[in-house]
Amino acid sequence: MDGDLRREAVVALGELGQSHDYRDRADAGHGLAGFAEMQEALGPLLELVLDPGDTFVTRRTAEALLRRQDKAGLAIVASALAVANSNHSEWIHTAILDVFSIFSEDREKALRLSEEMSRDTDARVALGARQLHEILTKIIPVLRPA
Repeated sequence: MDGDLRREAVVALGELGQSHDYRDRADAGHGLAGFAEMQEALGPLLELVLDPGDTFVTRRTAEALLRRQDKAGLAIVASALAVANSNHSEWIHTAILDVFSIFSEDREKALRLSEEMSRDTDARVALGARQLHEILTKIIPVLRPA
């Protein structure tokens, strides 16, 4: 039953992500990020990271995916980054800075995952992971181990 409820939630959030109101789309992206490991969420999440109507949706969705700090979230962001126009890239970059500029441990984990994903069989994920890795290497986190 839990799997069915999760799929229903992804469908409902996917529908919200089609709203004309950018706030609804941003909320949908934020909510869908919690389901990033599900195949059904992949398409809607990519669309929301690359939202053509409002870059607030891009930033909010990318940030929520990055805050997962796992391969599923990072892979979606990397895939979007690989094909993003300069405006979307800028807002994805901002989300990366927001998430990984505080704790060095978080940035180090993301660096390891992005390096691993740079060898992904999906060329788009691999390209975006290399771009993500490059961005992450330039971040100097505020809090580092003593």
